Amino acid sequence: MSTTSSASNGASSSIAEAYRAQGYYFPLRAIGEAEAASLRHRLETFEAADGAPLPSKFRQKTHLLFTGLAELIREPAILDVVEGIVGSDILVWQTTLFIKEAHDESFVSWHQDSTYWGLSEPEVVTAWVALSPSTLESGCVRVVPGTHVLDQVPHIETRAANNILTRGQEIAVDVDERQAVAMPLQPGEMSLHHIRTFHSSEPNRSNDRRIGFAIRYIPTRIRQLHVQGDSATLVRGHDRYGHFELERMPKADFDPDAVEYHQSITQRRHGIYGKTAAA
Repeated sequence: MSTTSSASNGASSSIAEAYRAQGYYFPLRAIGEAEAASLRHRLETFEAADGAPLPSKFRQKTHLLFTGLAELIREPAILDVVEGIVGSDILVWQTTLFIKEAHDESFVSWHQDSTYWGLSEPEVVTAWVALSPSTLESGCVRVVPGTHVLDQVPHIETRAANNILTRGQEIAVDVDERQAVAMPLQPGEMSLHHIRTFHSSEPNRSNDRRIGFAIRYIPTRIRQLHVQGDSATLVRGHDRYGHFELERMPKADFDPDAVEYHQSITQRRHGIYGKTAAA
């Protein structure tokens, strides 16, 4: 299912068909290598000034804090592909920076994204953009083809110390890892996967950080079922439904108003993860 086609040519029907058939697609060029390097540099410049890796509280909804990431979620090369899957009216419901330090034991267990999100339907596309090399050695994302056609499966909450997931959630049914497909990416490339697709990633055994930015795209018709007042960012088309409070862009990286706004939005979002979707 791998291809070297560029997303800049727009969403071809073959990409959408392959994604719908297998529940994933890779690699696609989202941005140039130089642009990916610039975004990484801006992130690491902030970290250096702060004297530590980006705190976990800033790794969710990071597009509300970093102007470069606010621009990335609106990148036409990404949106052209996503539009071919979800339609022309598109929201970003969530973004997450997934950072594994060099020789880091952190991992992501086999799971479905849909377990705790509370969204009204599974028409959700994750665009996972690499800001550093994401390789087998550094713990790239792995998927099990075809699992997106399954309904929500049961998960258990392991709370494992090195699990990056909020609850350490893990699929409670057998996963045949012999069927797993690794999705290595170079900086600026992206993969796509469906909200129901089984996926995971191993620890980073490399000498470099593995930095990925996951963007969760949804059509505007989707609703939040768990809490009132959820928010999202309109990135293409029109919002004719008004199911989400529309988010604003940061004026500058970590502008005080943006930090305060981000805090209010993420506190509200914790109400979603505090509830459990039907298994």
